[in-house]
Amino acid sequence: MSIGERVKGARQRAGLSLRDLADKVGVSAQAISKYERGLDIPSSSVLLQLAKALNVRVEYFMRPIKVTLSQPSYRSHKSLSVKDQDAIYHQVQDWLERYLSAETLYGEKSSFAFPNINRKITTLEGVERVALEMREAWQLGLDPIDTLISVFEAHGIRMGVVEGADHFDAMLLWANASIPVMAVKKNVPGDRQRLNLAHELGHLILEIPENWDEKMEEKAAYRFGAAFLVPEPTAFKELGERRSRLDLYELHLLKHRYGISMQAWIYRAQDLGILSSQAAIRQFRMFRANGWHREEPGDEYPSEKTVRLEQMVTRALAEETISESRAAELLGKPLHQFWQEARSKHDNLPLPVYP
Repeated sequence: MSIGERVKGARQRAGLSLRDLADKVGVSAQAISKYERGLDIPSSSVLLQLAKALNVRVEYFMRPIKVTLSQPSYRSHKSLSVKDQDAIYHQVQDWLERYLSAETLYGEKSSFAFPNINRKITTLEGVERVALEMREAWQLGLDPIDTLISVFEAHGIRMGVVEGADHFDAMLLWANASIPVMAVKKNVPGDRQRLNLAHELGHLILEIPENWDEKMEEKAAYRFGAAFLVPEPTAFKELGERRSRLDLYELHLLKHRYGISMQAWIYRAQDLGILSSQAAIRQFRMFRANGWHREEPGDEYPSEKTVRLEQMVTRALAEETISESRAAELLGKPLHQFWQEARSKHDNLPLPVYP
């Protein structure tokens, strides 16, 4: 990837126009356009100004690794502007390049393989079987999954938590035509993150009938996501065979046990016939009447985080395989911020005493 391509990618990631970036750097918009098209190369001083304006390190423009990404599948795609889509795409590309670079430090390249199960469905009810077989193939049992991101990473899916945009939830794409990549929006409730990620897993795993439209595909992916987080036998164990209503306190406890929202539990009960459609509608009306369809009552389920990149980088730093500057660049942050965050996380750790 050329310097010009990297300038364009960083500009789009930052959501800046040619004019916006030109004003920040102190050159003309025409000059920025020439850099991006490879018709001119920025001088060292301009490169420093570009790095400052785009909030990247100068090393970013020289980064050797290149990642080819497929056309992404966005959640809430219709609500995203083209500008937002470009910004998210380049956020993911930047993060993934750093992630794959860190993997090369120790050759820790986990690979993804589709599980040896029947992934074909012909009905929405068939999704339940695939979700159960997926959990069995990944040896997850029927208990709650504590950290969904860690499970996905352990099976070769590269996971990223990115800024995104207001109407962005999650996305699925392929890197270099062989690596499945999922990105989810940061700083949102964990139950929302988890269902979005399990939904994307559904898109990755399910073999949908060719005659199904986009709406049916989305329904199948949603049902898979809920069934993966709360398998059918588990739902019956927790709720019983038949219910007239689900108590609010009960829903809150289940939300924090399984990391899936109260409203998703109501949908789950309806899908499995535990609640009738009329009973589910009454519960949803109660949520809407209280404004809980936007923000559910009680404390939030914590957001998920990905730590694999940080673990790989800090290991390399501890082994003196890379410099502090390189560590900060791989983590995508200024060196002073890297050390500030490191100190704040580990201030309470005791100093080791070596014999």
